[in-house]
Amino acid sequence: MLKNYIRVAWRALFQNKPFSFINIFGLALGMASSLLILLWVIDELGTDKFHANNKRLYMMYEKETIDGKVVAGYWTPGLLTQELKRKIPEIQYSTGIFDQDRTNFQVNDKKLKEDGIAADSDYFKMFSYPLLQGRAESALNTPTSIAISEKMARSLFGSADAAINKVVRWEDKRNFTVTAVFADVPRNSSFKFDFVINWMANLDINPWLKEWNNNSPATAVVLRPGADAAQVKAKLNKFLDAYHRDFTAGFRLDLAMQPYGDLYLHGNFENGEPSGGRIQYVRLFIVVAVFILFIACINFMNLTTARCGRRAKEIGIRKVAGAMRGALLRQFLIEAILLSAIAAIVGLFLVTAILPYFNQLTSKDIHIPYTSPVFYLSLAALIVITGALAGSYPALFLSGLAPIRVLKGSLKFSGSSVLFRKGLVIFQFVLSIVLIISTIVVARQISYVQNADLGFNRENLIYVPLEGTLGGQFDVFRNQASHLPGVTTITSIQDRPTHIGRDITASLSWTGKDPNSNAQFAVTAAGYDFIKTMGLQLRDGRDFSRDYPTDTANFLVNEEAAAIFKYKNPVGQPLEVWNRKGIIVGVIKDFHLTNLHEPIRPLVVRMYNSDGGYALLRVDAHHTKDVLAGVRTITTQLNPRFPFTYFFTDDEYRKQYESDVIVSHLSDCFAGLAIFISCMGLLGLAMFTAEQRTKEIGIRKVLGASFFSLLTLLSGEFMALILVALVIASPLAWWAMHSWLQDYAYKVSIEWWFFGLAGALAILIALMTVSFQAVKTALANPINSLRSE
Repeated sequence: MLKNYIRVAWRALFQNKPFSFINIFGLALGMASSLLILLWVIDELGTDKFHANNKRLYMMYEKETIDGKVVAGYWTPGLLTQELKRKIPEIQYSTGIFDQDRTNFQVNDKKLKEDGIAADSDYFKMFSYPLLQGRAESALNTPTSIAISEKMARSLFGSADAAINKVVRWEDKRNFTVTAVFADVPRNSSFKFDFVINWMANLDINPWLKEWNNNSPATAVVLRPGADAAQVKAKLNKFLDAYHRDFTAGFRLDLAMQPYGDLYLHGNFENGEPSGGRIQYVRLFIVVAVFILFIACINFMNLTTARCGRRAKEIGIRKVAGAMRGALLRQFLIEAILLSAIAAIVGLFLVTAILPYFNQLTSKDIHIPYTSPVFYLSLAALIVITGALAGSYPALFLSGLAPIRVLKGSLKFSGSSVLFRKGLVIFQFVLSIVLIISTIVVARQISYVQNADLGFNRENLIYVPLEGTLGGQFDVFRNQASHLPGVTTITSIQDRPTHIGRDITASLSWTGKDPNSNAQFAVTAAGYDFIKTMGLQLRDGRDFSRDYPTDTANFLVNEEAAAIFKYKNPVGQPLEVWNRKGIIVGVIKDFHLTNLHEPIRPLVVRMYNSDGGYALLRVDAHHTKDVLAGVRTITTQLNPRFPFTYFFTDDEYRKQYESDVIVSHLSDCFAGLAIFISCMGLLGLAMFTAEQRTKEIGIRKVLGASFFSLLTLLSGEFMALILVALVIASPLAWWAMHSWLQDYAYKVSIEWWFFGLAGALAILIALMTVSFQAVKTALANPINSLRSE
């Protein structure tokens, strides 16, 4: 029996090849899109979950309560890691994690700049980064220990085997011995690094980490097998009270912990608790995948019922010959599942062809798991579910046709069935218009954050790390570089211009300060000509100047900070930062210190007198290449043991929005795909309507109806469907985009024309879709349409 069903289904498939092609291609597009999204979602959900200790691995985070407001982040004291193991017996392993970005290494004549971390000796016992050389128990046991990646080992020594026990020079200051070589960090790790140095060495390099009041490193722990995480969380409550006895009223610090595998998707905080993050994108695209597949199934329903007139007599004859409705129902469901299976095969070919470009777009390394039995079981389930869903309504509809009516040629459809099909088309376009509006809002927001006025001029602004001996020779560097054609101004700065004042402190004093004030300030340091080089604007006062020797103890502040001080005239008023007394010499108009996800914070700028940091150069755009060549020559002469490195501020700023840009591109693709598939469904309804109104159109033409009146008649009701979809979609799109924009401190407004443009696009595309069928019907010979079948 099943063989007969398949034979009949196969014959029906080839009876109308264009119809079958449209049906299969629509389903294939929907299934391919859903499969791509599914592969992406699986990759996202699996990020950081590969560690053997995943279920016992946690990341600490610190909650700051400031006058009732709670903020949180993964910053912790540098001494916390050992205290946790000492005070909480349920903790088996712990480690601090401190970023060591853009670090210089040298072995003989080979120089290398890599990103890495500092970590405790427990690190490789906690995290599953396979060691190619060395042992996890001893990889980071001594202050001179360093573990390097296989890539770094090949670059410096030729192979992992050759690297072990070799000495590398770090920042031209310290020697480290390679005690382990680990396999390159996999792509499904959100944390990328190429070396790990010993934690005690890190504390020696950064002695400020030994103070409990300074928070910067992350801290991770592994609980003992069988340990109760709830009990550990309870012990973390007020854990820091023993080390911070100077809490003021309204201010306190608390510890909490989060499963390490949740960090990537749940990295945002709200009221001190993990809330949201990339998981919002995962949920969004899961919904998109389901709806795109559903749209494709709706197309199948509409296209199948649009052709029902061609199979009505077949159904009538089958029923007269004794076929039961159940047999017909199975017949049409098997046809749908067969089409679904063919569409799945086509979809797999599409995914295989698109996947390299998809990986490039999303910066991933996703592969189709052809060797996994689970994959084939999932694919079979997708085929059956899609076929059953897509074929359910046509099967019920076609198997329910009355044989006498269809054999007499009086096939008519009830108002409810017509309304149902129109409702499906409306639903398709609701989703499509939501995606179009969302795409417009996302594109506008991304364009806004990438091109917004930050309060300083980031164009033609280059920064060069003051590494090695270059910081100590900054005056010589500045004097030589300032004579290069195209260099306008030069200054030094403690932080990168795109990440200014990342350290937050409450250690400020000013005249009239409330003893219970818990105001938090970002503090950075800069040299002479800071305001001019950055392109900042002064509200009052002046920049640091060589004409004022006392400026080495003075400060610049932004408007946010000045508002907290409540000085009537801030310039000339006293300020103390970290027991360093001076006066405010200038008030800078507010500018963005980082990106537009964060609000502008109160900022204090002190005079820079350290060897590190960055040289900041404002250059003429017409001389950029010449300036870079000249700066390379100067830095090579002054700092020969370090490779020349530079960064363009505008490029580094845009990199902060890479994830948002990827989501924007994906939204563009899926919105276009959704509207395309929806138009195929609209074409199905147009075919169905034209077939039902063939004789009506013939009569109208005989009575003198013009071509354009017929075109308007056939297209008008479809435009009404799009307008209904626009009315339903607009509030849904507004709600979705309003929620998404909350992640930005500065955002675009959702304007009325977004909805108008989306509606106009949908109407235009739909009109182009139905016009083909409308024109074909309006131009048909009325004699043929009036002739009895």
